[in-house]
Amino acid sequence: MSSYIHKSHNVTVLLYHLVFPAKYRRAVIDPEVDQVLRNICLDIEARYKIKFLEIGTDKDHLHFLVQSVPMYSVKKIVQVIKSITAREVFRRCPQVKTRLWGGDFLPSFSNALLGNLHRLWVTRFGFVAGATHDRVVTPAGKPPSHYP
Repeated sequence: MSSYIHKSHNVTVLLYHLVFPAKYRRAVIDPEVDQVLRNICLDIEARYKIKFLEIGTDKDHLHFLVQSVPMYSVKKIVQVIKSITAREVFRRCPQVKTRLWGGDFLPSFSNALLGNLHRLWVTRFGFVAGATHDRVVTPAGKPPSHYP
């Protein structure tokens, strides 16, 4: 569950739902890549003021529910996530680069800024189309606590 971020002059709760399709919508995300992605997200959390509340994967795209501070624009958040995940996935799972013909890992994205009502709807009904609740996990690998 998200919490308010308290800074010296503001209190915020900015949530972003980011969707990243793999290049050519190729099915490159298997359980090994899924686990690597979760570990990379934990590394990103340690370096930046970006918190991954939930991570959902399907065979050809990723969903992130991210909380951040107002000084990070959506562009910066996306840039950090795309650059670090692509570099690290290619380094740790070289078979992904082979399946993508040496191309980009996450070439595009779509996003939505979520309010509390939208967040409840997205997380309650699963934001990964066709995926089961056990595919939507927190970076630590556990299903979110608010799932039935």
